[in-house]
Amino acid sequence: MNDIKIAILAEKPSVARSIAEVVGAKTKKDGYLEGNNYLVTWAFGHLVQLALPEHYGAKGFSRDHLPIIPHEFMLIPRQVRAEKGYKDDPSALKQLKTIEHVFKQCEKIIVATDAGREGELIFRLIYDYLASDIYFERLWISSLTEKSIKEGLIKLRSGTEYDNLYAAAEARSQADWLIGINGSQALSVAAGNGVYSLGRVQTPTLAMICSRYLENKNFKSVPFWQMQFVTSIAGKNITATGKDKFSDHAEATSIYNKVRYADTVSAVKVERKETRQEPPLLYDLTTLQKEANSKHGFSADKTLSLAQKLYESKYLTYPRTGSRYISDDIFLEIGGLINKLKEYNRFTTYAEKLSDMSLSIRPVDDKKVTDHHALLITDNLPDALHSDERIIYEMVAARMLEAFSSTCIKDVTTVAFGIYDVSFEVKGSVMKRKGWREVLNEKEEGIENNTELPEIHEGAVYPVSSIDLQEKQTKPKPLHTESSLLGAMETCGRDLENEEQRLALKTCGIGTPATRAAIIETLFSRDYIRREKKSLVPTDKGLSVYDIVKNKRISDVEMTGYWEDAFLKIERGEQQADNFTKGIEVYTRQITEELLNLDLPFSANSYSCPKCGKQGLRFLTSVCKCSDDSCGFVMFRNCGGKKLTDDIFIELLSEGKTRLIKGFTSKAGKRFDAYLTLNSECKVIYEFPERKGNYKRGK
Repeated sequence: MNDIKIAILAEKPSVARSIAEVVGAKTKKDGYLEGNNYLVTWAFGHLVQLALPEHYGAKGFSRDHLPIIPHEFMLIPRQVRAEKGYKDDPSALKQLKTIEHVFKQCEKIIVATDAGREGELIFRLIYDYLASDIYFERLWISSLTEKSIKEGLIKLRSGTEYDNLYAAAEARSQADWLIGINGSQALSVAAGNGVYSLGRVQTPTLAMICSRYLENKNFKSVPFWQMQFVTSIAGKNITATGKDKFSDHAEATSIYNKVRYADTVSAVKVERKETRQEPPLLYDLTTLQKEANSKHGFSADKTLSLAQKLYESKYLTYPRTGSRYISDDIFLEIGGLINKLKEYNRFTTYAEKLSDMSLSIRPVDDKKVTDHHALLITDNLPDALHSDERIIYEMVAARMLEAFSSTCIKDVTTVAFGIYDVSFEVKGSVMKRKGWREVLNEKEEGIENNTELPEIHEGAVYPVSSIDLQEKQTKPKPLHTESSLLGAMETCGRDLENEEQRLALKTCGIGTPATRAAIIETLFSRDYIRREKKSLVPTDKGLSVYDIVKNKRISDVEMTGYWEDAFLKIERGEQQADNFTKGIEVYTRQITEELLNLDLPFSANSYSCPKCGKQGLRFLTSVCKCSDDSCGFVMFRNCGGKKLTDDIFIELLSEGKTRLIKGFTSKAGKRFDAYLTLNSECKVIYEFPERKGNYKRGK
């Protein structure tokens, strides 16, 4: 029995090294570690993927091929872009051979890919591609500490217990392939030029950004008027605001004229109420991403990358979690983690205080823990961290301290003032117990009643220092930031009018905590959106695509939310994956036919070639070129180390010159800013601002 060799497959080399250290596999081999009868190897994320359309005989974008619905999906090694099309990734091929070599030497496999839907898919695709039949068990852990790995190895479970998880992952993967491949090709064929991208999750996400942008852009601000006065009580100036908002200026002025010369005001009603603010729940990934974006400007992708690195460095628990709760057994470890933070300078004082207090059990609920519990620190304190890593680590540490702290208690005072029959109001508060707010001592954002009011007596009369009538403007909903977009993706059904639908979507959104950042990054890479400071703004290309799909089910967050709910049901064994996939196939045929029959308003046929004058420019992945190959007109997307977008090409074609573009890089590695223009030979050249010299240089 002791001579049985066991293979362990991790998702990344760093994770494999942590596990190998625990099991005693210390001998380095080419692509794996060996020792103590263990062979520990790794993937590099997805090494195997679903085959591309050409593997089913559908080469190129052709109306005749669509829809492409494989009778049975084929698996191929991970693909990378080549000079023409795609080819097998050499690094993936090499590691697949290593994994096959390891598997053939062993009698059992321990699956140590990330414990979640995507990690399960990564292993199963490799296992199926290699046609392996070796018995496998699952290592399911939320931390890479030695203690967690040892406990996980004791509690290994048969791999078949995760068949439903794999079925959900496979259904998701195939649905994305069917809708993404067919929707994208159908739209591109209908356009007659260029490559457009649609997706099961990316398209409704784009729709949310575009609809908010158009709502904001088309919003007509309406003026309204509101009064306020200033009084002095116990030597402190207090500003109270009129309770009424007037849309009619004449009415507002008439009432203002009645009170404008008043020299006293009465405290009509003074109401004091104790309010209790429960501590916040622990972070899941989406909440961490939202707050890191709003407070520190981090993109969702950056936050995930930092949290993943901290996880692999054994400082945080598994980051791709959708739960904000922990189980009873994890709660037993919280006291020890708080004691650890006594050694972390920023939290020493509060951790010492909290360690002597009863801990809140609000975040403890076994029923609300999904695949993984909420984000926590581990018992490994970091010695030195990069500044951005420190921000994420301290956010998680602070939230853990807050979540198990006591309730914040405040006395909130609401005072209603009256001048004749016109009512005014002011709110203030007095902190009775800081509770969890003591951890960071941050001011409560967006709350008007943070001001501490002096003693105000009901029925008392106070002097009026000034009274004004202020004109204000109604404001549109702000443009989406990554923070607000993540929230919208998480709660996509919140704004539905139908209560049953809203309740059905309450617990699911579009995408998962692990994939939402990648979806947003995909929209950037497709040139569908761009950043303007913190705001997400659609490009002309993104708006054009939205205009086509906005009334179709592919952009409907409600439908996509139901799909995500279906994956959860498949995981729980409450729904058959085959039934879901059949429904997706029916929908794929519908959306493909709809898109192929479109008469698109944004076809590049509307742009004439500046060289030959013919209509029908083609906006392709790497170039913009004339549809007449004999013409030879071409503009390359890669220019001076930057990728030119369709917007820039269109501006160049329409105006003959672009706006000033910053951040080009010369062959010598120097950065510079320049305009792009078309010369007399229809070649794209740089034109430099006058302060840098009035000269031109060819690309």
